[in-house]
Amino acid sequence: MTLTEKEKHRYSRHILLDKVGEEGQQKLKAAKVLVIGAGGLGCPVLQYLTAAGVGTIGIIDFDKVDETNLQRQVLFSINDVGTNKALAAKNRLEQLNQYVNFNIYQEKLTTKNALELFQQYDIIVDGTDNFSTRYLVNDACIKTNKPLVYGAIYKFEGQVSVFNYNNGPSYRCLFPEAPEAGTAPSCSEIGVIGVLPGLIGTQQANEVIKIILEIGKPLSGKLTMFDALNGSQFTVDVKRNEEQIRIAQQINFESYDYDYFCGIKQDEDMKQISAEELKELIKNEEIQIIDVREPHETPKVEELKAVNIPLQTIPNNMDKIAKDKKVIVHCQHGVRSMNAIDYLQQNGFDNLYNLTGGIVMW
Repeated sequence: MTLTEKEKHRYSRHILLDKVGEEGQQKLKAAKVLVIGAGGLGCPVLQYLTAAGVGTIGIIDFDKVDETNLQRQVLFSINDVGTNKALAAKNRLEQLNQYVNFNIYQEKLTTKNALELFQQYDIIVDGTDNFSTRYLVNDACIKTNKPLVYGAIYKFEGQVSVFNYNNGPSYRCLFPEAPEAGTAPSCSEIGVIGVLPGLIGTQQANEVIKIILEIGKPLSGKLTMFDALNGSQFTVDVKRNEEQIRIAQQINFESYDYDYFCGIKQDEDMKQISAEELKELIKNEEIQIIDVREPHETPKVEELKAVNIPLQTIPNNMDKIAKDKKVIVHCQHGVRSMNAIDYLQQNGFDNLYNLTGGIVMW
């Protein structure tokens, strides 16, 4: 794929590098990279891949920009609040580099769309923040034989690795079993220092560029961990586990329940209610709605008249929860509310419904 004279000028600092040159820049232009999640990690990944001249970049994210995102998701401004993240990212990135093609998918990544989507790209970048999606992404990469550039953040610490590259290990090789549900809270539950996604996301972008250019040593078989508090990092070896690779290969992917595998679904009999069903229920029946998020979290839906009982305070506030009517429990995305219901059911409640997908589906 040839470069125009204007592109040669734009990427001149790359072309001057003996390990890149014009041929390497042509490889970047020809490459197709899918970034899953345009959040904390996805923003710096997208910025640097766009600046580097990766020719086609896919962005998948069903979430909308929230004001609390702006502390770390540096692609967005206050004017983007309420806009789908994939769309807002595309609008901003097109201003950074007019030579890049962007494909956006304003939807959730699922077992129904992942395989077809991954087949359209050369490299997959994981910018997600939950274990069920990480396992889904890993298995889809194995089934489509795509390298996976992985990143994760937690408070002040981050991780980077490359999976499924040249017969290297996979995410399952590092984590053959999902952590117990509730033991690894998300950024919205426990917080994260704002610069950390930038530090980890730029390392992910660097791994993508190395793979495209076939230079250096990608972090295949290596996991680099960074501590932002003391500026230290160290790398550990990750070995390929053939049994775990075989598990991913043999999974009936489209019908596999990753939420259940990760323990998010504590009880298959847990009653669920959709946002549309709840809107009808409010009109016809007296109910109670419990919001288990932190008080500062948005959006707030005044018409719900929800009682706010943060998840960690549930044991001390069970007397505030009705037993003589239907009780709808919700959080942001439907995970913490399931944990709350699981606990309450163990303590005698049988009238609870989980708001499927959380309040963001309202």
